[in-house]
Amino acid sequence: DAADAARCGPSEGVVATVVDGDTIDLESGERVRYLMIDTPESTTEVECWGPEAKQANTELVAGKTVSLAYDVECEDDYGRLLAYVSRGETVINEVMVERGHACVLHIPPNGDAMVETYESLAYAAEMLDKGLWAACDPNPCQ
Repeated sequence: DAADAARCGPSEGVVATVVDGDTIDLESGERVRYLMIDTPESTTEVECWGPEAKQANTELVAGKTVSLAYDVECEDDYGRLLAYVSRGETVINEVMVERGHACVLHIPPNGDAMVETYESLAYAAEMLDKGLWAACDPNPCQ
């Protein structure tokens, strides 16, 4: 909501750059780290499924207007905004887990209300051998 956005940062923005599978830069200058997920690295080092996760995120959000929803803590230790990123009714954070591009990363207090949702999406992706669940050994989510 508007009060939430004013507290943390913009409520929407256009994605200028996809940094990797779980981080984007907005045209307005903010760097946004997706809440509740962690994707394999594709920037400082290249981990199994890192490039694929970045590509999936790129296809979902690059150049698009996204909505940002915040949780308890607005920023991480690196000054990145922490948000759930959506396009319309689609929460990109959830799509990344559901399609096997991301692991669940729950850092309380953020995500306390969402952890079961994300864990069930990850479990389903693992059971269906989607994405990194089939491609990576050892699994990067461990």
